[in-house]
Amino acid sequence: MKSLAIILLVLLAWGLGLLAFASRVAHSTPAPEPPKAEGLVVLTGMSSQRIEAGMHLLRKGEAERMLVSGVNRGATRSDIRRVARAMAAPIYDCCVDLGFEAEDTIGNAHETADWVKARGYDNLIVVTADYHMPRALLELRSALPDTTLIPYPVATPELNARAWWRNQHDARRMMLEYSKYLVILGREAVLHFGARSHPATEAASSQAS
Repeated sequence: MKSLAIILLVLLAWGLGLLAFASRVAHSTPAPEPPKAEGLVVLTGMSSQRIEAGMHLLRKGEAERMLVSGVNRGATRSDIRRVARAMAAPIYDCCVDLGFEAEDTIGNAHETADWVKARGYDNLIVVTADYHMPRALLELRSALPDTTLIPYPVATPELNARAWWRNQHDARRMMLEYSKYLVILGREAVLHFGARSHPATEAASSQAS
């Protein structure tokens, strides 16, 4: 009975967390215009809504330069230009970089970190899907702890974020993303605890010696 009670408590906590996560996603869009930043990154690849949102911000002068991270390796600059609907925009040729190395969110974070550090940026607008934003921010903060991140979530046309439980596909996507988010949250908590406890362990060892 005790084990059953623990399981039920864990499921209850997971369910309540899922509701909070889904509410965060549902109320994140439409995003307000962000403050100006030095850099802007779009995650990931060939999503037209995200790239168009990034180009909109870049054209408005909200950032100096934009990285599209996680571009399909078979795509070209012309392909991305067509997706961005920016064929006649000189700003695309001068101020948009494409990253082809990232294959997942962790890869996006590392690719973005390399780009940010190479350019010496201190702040960054992050453009990605509404449901993906919480996990993306965790990964980016881990890779760029000293960089100010400004989220700019984009609504996902294929996801009814305000009534996700009504559709099996939407429910599966929300629950899967929430589970991935929890995994990254747990990883960061363990790393943070380890970073804090390691100096104490070293100090105790040195005193013992």
